[in-house]
Amino acid sequence: MDRKMVLSILGAAVLGFAGMLLLMPDPVDDGVVRLPWQVDRNELGHTQVFGFTLGETTLAEVRAVFREEGKLNLFKTVEEPIRFATEAYFEQIYLERLRADFVITLEVDQATLEGMYDRGLRISQLSSGGKKVKLDPADIETLTSRPIQSISYLPKARLDDALITQRFGEPTRKLTEPETGIVHWLYPERGLDIGRDAKGHVVIQYVNPADFPALTAPLEPIAAASKHGE
Repeated sequence: MDRKMVLSILGAAVLGFAGMLLLMPDPVDDGVVRLPWQVDRNELGHTQVFGFTLGETTLAEVRAVFREEGKLNLFKTVEEPIRFATEAYFEQIYLERLRADFVITLEVDQATLEGMYDRGLRISQLSSGGKKVKLDPADIETLTSRPIQSISYLPKARLDDALITQRFGEPTRKLTEPETGIVHWLYPERGLDIGRDAKGHVVIQYVNPADFPALTAPLEPIAAASKHGE
């Protein structure tokens, strides 16, 4: 191949790579340890992770750290009793140079959320039968001062069993969903549930230990079936 052509191709590749770097968001690097396996509890028993404290850190504070507004929506379930929940979705956040998506739920009473649902600007039907509501700007502003209730961490990297054990330690127990094969590594003392599929994709959920029974309630039939089969 002609030398000038080679240099042209290399030059174009370098420029393309440089362009990708410019498009990548800067990682959060503020001196605070924000590792997913660094999970602690404060004197009130609240879970602390990523530099946030569940039940105390507000959505506004999370936005300030992530330097992103996130996508905030209100959801309504179809199962009885009907429940409402607000979630803030943050895409491709870099903490400690680890890339992940975050889904953060907020601590808001049901009566307040029902009022926000009624004032919603647009309602979308979900495949599950539930509904998603685009919130009124005034209600969005109100929600920014609410504390976060839970964090779902969706890392882009795949994790094997050995790495999970190395980083998070041995779980109190493991439960496997029969239909999906997803294995849940459960750490109730830290309010931590790591769901891993056969390919190594994981979803890590953090709640306050007091809320852990509600988080794992859908898994209890699996636990009961396992005991029955013994």
